[in-house]
Amino acid sequence: MKFETLTSKIVVVPVDNIDTDQIIPARYLKAISKEGLGEGLFVDWRKNPDGSLNPDFPLNKAEAKGAQILVAGDNFGCGSSREHAPWALVQNGFRAVVSTSFADIFKGNALKNGLLPVIVPPDVHKQLLASSGKTVTIDLAAQTLTLEGGQPVQFPIDGFAKRCLLDGVDELGYMLNQEAAIAAYEAKRVGSINTLQ
Repeated sequence: MKFETLTSKIVVVPVDNIDTDQIIPARYLKAISKEGLGEGLFVDWRKNPDGSLNPDFPLNKAEAKGAQILVAGDNFGCGSSREHAPWALVQNGFRAVVSTSFADIFKGNALKNGLLPVIVPPDVHKQLLASSGKTVTIDLAAQTLTLEGGQPVQFPIDGFAKRCLLDGVDELGYMLNQEAAIAAYEAKRVGSINTLQ
């Protein structure tokens, strides 16, 4: 799915150092497909020991319904490398996660799976942490995040990952989109070899 401009209310989980086992516990890693992984998102925080929903957890509150942008504390996605973490977030409708920093492996896995990790400065982050339920616009082409009524803030992103997100493809999809150029190059190369013989 292409990521161009996203306007959504935000849901805030104001916890630092949320690791991938908190995002989706290891017991969900037995799955051989992405289907159903959304049920495991923050499950140990979302549910009480008896299986009932924890009404105090931010994702269980009415204001979180339909939110596509998660604002989390510092150092989001640390811990073990598991692609299941971004899969679970995407399956719950999230298109972007905002923090001051991300673990490198989580960030790479997120970008490969259509989930945009947005890094903002501490002052903007502090404002977002206090803005649960407010609307934010992310413009990927311009690389800006704008809180309702605020000024756009730039965020960094790798150029290749940005291109893939804008086109709505993963790395393999990007390569497949280059099929005509690759075929033309190969034809030219084979022609050059034949003239040398």
